[in-house]
Amino acid sequence: MRVLSRVGCHLCEEALPVVDRVCAERGESYDVADIDADPVLVARYSDLVPVVFVDGVEFATWRVDPAALDAALRRPR
Repeated sequence: MRVLSRVGCHLCEEALPVVDRVCAERGESYDVADIDADPVLVARYSDLVPVVFVDGVEFATWRVDPAALDAALRRPR
């Protein structure tokens, strides 16, 4: 799982604890990528962060629903 984020993003500050909590409960790992470190990511996702990917598929932008994330992580892979 991956979260695209940026420093100073208030929505990212709200979403990351949700992702952290759900992943901890499910025993899942995730990484956080700062989009400002990659011009391609800035061009694509600048106004959409945070963006959460589950299994490489865009799952959520701006806000993360914990129940929906939990359900997505429960799906067979």
